[in-house]
Amino acid sequence: MAKLCCFNPQHAGAQSSTSGKGRNIEGLIKYGFSLVKGKANHPMEDYHVAKFMQKKGHELGLFAIYDGHLGDKVPAYLQKHLFSNILKEEEFWVNPNRSISKAYERTDQAILSNSSGLGRGGSTAVTVILINGQQLLVANVGDSRAVLSRGGRALQMSIDHEPSTERGSIEHRGGFVSNMPGDVPRVNGQLAVSRAFGDRSLKLHLRSDPDIRTINVEVNMDVLILASDGLWKVVSNQEAVDIAGRIKDPEKAAKELTAEALRRDSRDDISCIVVRFRG
Repeated sequence: MAKLCCFNPQHAGAQSSTSGKGRNIEGLIKYGFSLVKGKANHPMEDYHVAKFMQKKGHELGLFAIYDGHLGDKVPAYLQKHLFSNILKEEEFWVNPNRSISKAYERTDQAILSNSSGLGRGGSTAVTVILINGQQLLVANVGDSRAVLSRGGRALQMSIDHEPSTERGSIEHRGGFVSNMPGDVPRVNGQLAVSRAFGDRSLKLHLRSDPDIRTINVEVNMDVLILASDGLWKVVSNQEAVDIAGRIKDPEKAAKELTAEALRRDSRDDISCIVVRFRG
C-alpha cells in the first residue's frame, strides 16, 4: 500500500537528505523520491508530495515538487493545500484543466492575503495528477520540471517559465528583465523565474497561472521524472531519462539522479521524484 512521505525540512535536524518510496494499490505503478539540501547557507526550501489516494471511485496519484525561495513557508503551504484545493473544485471530474487553473489562482491569492504569516518569499510548482493509471495532468509555474520517457526518449511535459522567454509579459505589466554579465536574467533584477506563487513585492510583474498538459499513458511510457532546477541545471532531460530508465527501483533511481547532480557540482537544493509505470 502506498505511503505519503512529505519531507519537512524543519523536522530534519542535521539530516541533509531523505528518500522514500510507495506504490499504487495494485502494486503496478511505483514511485520513489530523493531530496538533498544544497550547499547554500539556509534551510532546505524544496518540498514534495508523492502519494496515491482514492477519490469518488477513482485512484489518483499525486506528485509534486515545490521549490521555494526567500524561505520555506510558501512551499510548505503548497505542500499542504494545493492538491486539496484542486480536488475541491466542483468541475474537476468534467473539466480538470480549468479546475487546476482556478485552484492555482485561488491558492496564490490565499498566499498573498496571508503574507504577514507566510513572509515575502515564493515558490515554483510542478504538479502531476495520475488518474486511474491512465491519464496524466501536468501543471507548472516556474522552472521545476516534469519529464516523461516515451520509448526511451525524453519528452518535457512542463514549460520552464524564465524571464528571458516571458520578457514581453513582464514589461507589459510594468516590470523589467535584467541581464547582468555572469548572471541569469531576472525579473526586476531579483527573481530568476517569471511565474511563481507568492512573491508579493514582485506580483504586479509576475504571473502565477500554470501551463497545463494532458496526456494518456501509453504502453511505451515507462518513467516520469519530476525535479527542481537543482537537477535540471546540470542534468539534461535525456540524461535523466537514461539514468532512471536503467534502474528498476524508482527510489534508487531518484537517489542516483540527485547523486549525479551533486557529482556535477549542483549547489542548489535538489529534489526528485521518479514514477515507474510498469514494474
